[in-house]
Amino acid sequence: MSLAQLVLHITGAMDMFAKTVQNGVYTPGAKPAAPSTIEELKSVVAAATEQTEAVLRSLTPEQLEAPIDFFGNSLSGHALLQNAKDHEIHHKGQLFVYLRLVGIEQLPSYVSKG
Repeated sequence: MSLAQLVLHITGAMDMFAKTVQNGVYTPGAKPAAPSTIEELKSVVAAATEQTEAVLRSLTPEQLEAPIDFFGNSLSGHALLQNAKDHEIHHKGQLFVYLRLVGIEQLPSYVSKG
């Protein structure tokens, strides 16, 4: 898996988790075309993040508490979003190792958007 594929997997999975909680049923995430430059990748990630944040902000307490059948497991929206966070942390760890292997040593441990 290339760096771009890993980044797109992370953003697409978060989109899937958010939309699944929103809809109450498994909903595939967006699958954008592979970008050919880092600038295109940044643009795709920024747009995907904005869209997913909008979905997350729109979730109601009822959606967060409702049980969702997620591949045979019944999980609340809260639990599914916790899984999303764990999934993202796992893959960001992979991403950081990948970047260190190609010589990038200064990586952010946290990026504030505020």
